[in-house]
Formats: sequence, structure tokens, C-alpha cells
Amino acid sequence: MGVLDDFRLNGQVSVVTGASRGLGRAMAEALAEAGSDVVLAARDGETLETVAKGIRSLGVKALVVPTNVESESDLDRLVERSVEQLGRIDILVNDAGATVRCPAMDFSIEDWDKVIAVNLRSVFLLSQKVARVMARQGGGRIINVASMTSEVGVPTIPAYAASKGGIRQLTKALAVEWAEHHIRVNAIGPGFFHTDMTEPLYRDPERHGKIINRVAIKRWGKPEDLKGAVVYLASKASEYVTGQILYVDGGYLAG
Repeated sequence: MGVLDDFRLNGQVSVVTGASRGLGRAMAEALAEAGSDVVLAARDGETLETVAKGIRSLGVKALVVPTNVESESDLDRLVERSVEQLGRIDILVNDAGATVRCPAMDFSIEDWDKVIAVNLRSVFLLSQKVARVMARQGGGRIINVASMTSEVGVPTIPAYAASKGGIRQLTKALAVEWAEHHIRVNAIGPGFFHTDMTEPLYRDPERHGKIINRVAIKRWGKPEDLKGAVVYLASKASEYVTGQILYVDGGYLAG
């Protein structure tokens, strides 16, 4: 057995929210490439089926569970179907996310509640439900998706920034509390990645230029840039790592 074998996920079951596109899709595909069966969760079941088809071509199982993470009954159904169909849950990736861009003085409480519900409330609820399964199994790994806004301020996204600051502390709190159950809880903190959510920034010449000037590697991230990070945190290779945020930001925070 060599070190590369520690990164294999054969025989394990991963649940990924936000798996229909962008970062969630790339991470789901990475876990499958490492040998894990994958449960794909997002609102758009039709798109999930397309993702599942590609994953099944790798020789692993892919289960599609259309899910609105704002609905606790949907989260219950996601956990129940995962266990019923695949027998266990070894890895949870909480990627589903939302944002609203608006100056803080004009930000509505309805938009605030929506972003917090998707980005923070659902992460706690699903982690809690999955952790009960993992504790009975003898352990597991939970990977949350934080952000650079877990560390630095960014204008016009107050709810998103608050939710990702919350993810940073929730990750640490759960890591400490659930270590006795052999549940490792970590987070990935993406930098500026080109996705549907960041398209307005990507197309804004002024903001785009400022971002590129700050990023040491001088480009925006691609969803595929998260593949190595998620497999590492999901695998035996990170056995002694918990309560950490692994920033994948091209050097943005280092500058």
C-alpha cells in the first residue's frame, strides 16, 4: 500500500448537494473518479440525470435525489433514500449555495433570510442528520463549502458573507464536537471561480481586472480546480485533519 492508495474512495458513498452544475458537479465527479458511489442532490432533477449518466460511465453508482435544501422534509428524504438505496453515507459535501447582490443599506430581509436558509441553515440541518448516520457507522467525513468571504469583506453581498463566516465557525464547532464519533469536519474555501453565480463579476471589466490583479496565479478558478481538494478531504489521506478550511484561491488571500 502506497500513499496514493490513501486517496482512493472505493466502496464509499458520497452525498453532494448543489451537484447539478458548477463546483458541486465538479466535486461529485471527482469523488466518483476516486471510486465513490455518489448521491446527487439539487433542485433540477433533469440536469442531475445528465450528471449521473457521466458518473455511471466510470463504473460507480449514481443516485439522483431532487432536493430543495430549504425544505427539511426534502433533507430527510435525501438521507433516507441514500441509506435505503446505497446502504450508508461516508462523505457529505455541502455545496448548495445562493447569493443576492445589493448594497447593504438596501438589502431586504426576505433576501437575507433566503441566503441564510440555503447557505447556513441547510448545512447545519443536513450535517446533523447525516452525522447521526455516520456515528452509527463508526465515522465519516463532512466537507462544507466556505468562501474567501469567510475571511475578508466583500461589498454588496452582506448575507452571503455572513453565511460563509458562519460556515467557518460551524465547521470548527462540529469538528470539535463530533471528533469522538470519528467524524472529520472540514471546509473548502474557493476563491473567485467562474460559475453561473459569479458571471456578473466575470463580465464586469473593472471588477474582473481588480480580481486578476490580486490573484497571484493571474486567472480565475475553474470548477475542476477543486477536484484534488475534495478528494483529499474525503479520503484517508486527511485522517489527522479536522476543523480546517482549505482555501483554493490562486493566492488571493496571500496577497
